[in-house]
Amino acid sequence: MVNMTSNNEKTMLLARNIAKYRKIKKLSQTKFALQLEISREHVAKIETGLRQPSLSLIFKIAQTLDIKEKDLFDFEN
Repeated sequence: MVNMTSNNEKTMLLARNIAKYRKIKKLSQTKFALQLEISREHVAKIETGLRQPSLSLIFKIAQTLDIKEKDLFDFEN
């Protein structure tokens, strides 16, 4: 079966997963941003799909959230 999800939809699903795992860890956007060494505004833009995180930031996000990178791209749940 071919996955017909558009890039914009994938960006939104990634954004949703980042926010979901951040909330599971009970981190505010501010505290999360401090740990990632980026601004809270940057976190907000990533979580709303307005910005896509770089590959290096994706690795740092996963490490900060204590999850595997692939979990951020699990769009099934």
